[in-house]
Amino acid sequence: MSIDRPGPGEELNAGPPTVPRQAATVILLRGGAQALEVLLVQRTPAARFMGGAWVFPGGAVDAHEGEGDRAHRLAGVRELAEEANVHGVQADDLVKFSQWITPAEVKIRFDTHFFLVSAPEDADVRVDGSECVDFVWTTPELALSRQREGELLLVFPTIKHLEQISRFDSADALLDHARGLEVLPVTPRVIGSGEQARVVLPGEPGYAVGAGREPGLS
Repeated sequence: MSIDRPGPGEELNAGPPTVPRQAATVILLRGGAQALEVLLVQRTPAARFMGGAWVFPGGAVDAHEGEGDRAHRLAGVRELAEEANVHGVQADDLVKFSQWITPAEVKIRFDTHFFLVSAPEDADVRVDGSECVDFVWTTPELALSRQREGELLLVFPTIKHLEQISRFDSADALLDHARGLEVLPVTPRVIGSGEQARVVLPGEPGYAVGAGREPGLS
């Protein structure tokens, strides 16, 4: 799959834009000051949405988790436990890294807040075998290389985050950088349709054409 194509199960929406559901994703790191690896989990191939894709652990915010930044942090901690069996991470440990909103042209949409955190020393990563069926610790460079060789199915946001992370030599350096970031929302767009559909980021050719479908967000 081309890196700029919509992911598996991302159905394009011909009607009014869907209001994005709030979600959180956690990029779990290891390596300290010496190296940088990230955790990817594989969604079950049986899933209609993103089936078989390798992603960072994450999911939608539950109603009981409330609203705002705290809710996203609580959801991220919960998803780490549910999808990867990683416990001991506290909400305040998470470092905000980015915010991506699914393109307005896609039917199933999320307003996803991405966080970074170092894995606890005693982390015993395991997948649940139903929602997620496998996991791997990998350098960003190796994951991107395996994607290019067709060995890993990665979707557009995962690829773009791996590209950003790959610029850093260690987990500590990445975390130090992220602590000083001003995080602003990014909303890619899908241009074209069918086999010609591709995802573009703000500032890239074609992004501004037909823009303005995005509903107001609060």
